[in-house]
Amino acid sequence: MQNQISSDQKLIRAYIEGDEDCIRLLINRHKEKVFSYIYFLIKDKALADDVFQDTFIKVVNTLKKGTYNEEGKFIVWVKRIAHNLVIDHFRKNKRMPLVHGNDDYDVFASIGLEEESIEERMLTNQTHAELRELIEFLPEEQKSVLKMRYYINMSFKDIAEETDVSINTALGRMRYALINLRKLMEEKNISLVS
Repeated sequence: MQNQISSDQKLIRAYIEGDEDCIRLLINRHKEKVFSYIYFLIKDKALADDVFQDTFIKVVNTLKKGTYNEEGKFIVWVKRIAHNLVIDHFRKNKRMPLVHGNDDYDVFASIGLEEESIEERMLTNQTHAELRELIEFLPEEQKSVLKMRYYINMSFKDIAEETDVSINTALGRMRYALINLRKLMEEKNISLVS
């Protein structure tokens, strides 16, 4: 494994120095892992192909700009880019999957899915927008777990693996995220129940 990391770093340096073939080698080396990861999150092959291409376009642009920071493994960085692009996709399409958990109260479950009028649809859209804004005030670990769970419908096992923590830690972060979100809603006087 250490050899592959070292090899990735050499290919990155060679690409930055002008060897165009090196990016193809990097993409070929990691394409299965990256595509599988994206497909696992999206569950739509055509869309996963698009996100995969966008991911490597972003990788290439970052490397060309010279803003790549060689702090960790290349594959982890690429997966993080893919992950963010998946979240962006769900945001753009306003598709926030609802999860029926066994927590005391699920703020997302209060948002109705069936709108009967334009007025109700506008109120729902406004509530979603306010909720998304409030989520940004959460501590980073809580925000990350909440987004993975609700925006891309990841299991707590997968969230734990992605964030390199135990399942109990992931569950705890989600619990605190929901508690803090409720507090923020009370402070801002936002109600999700019509």
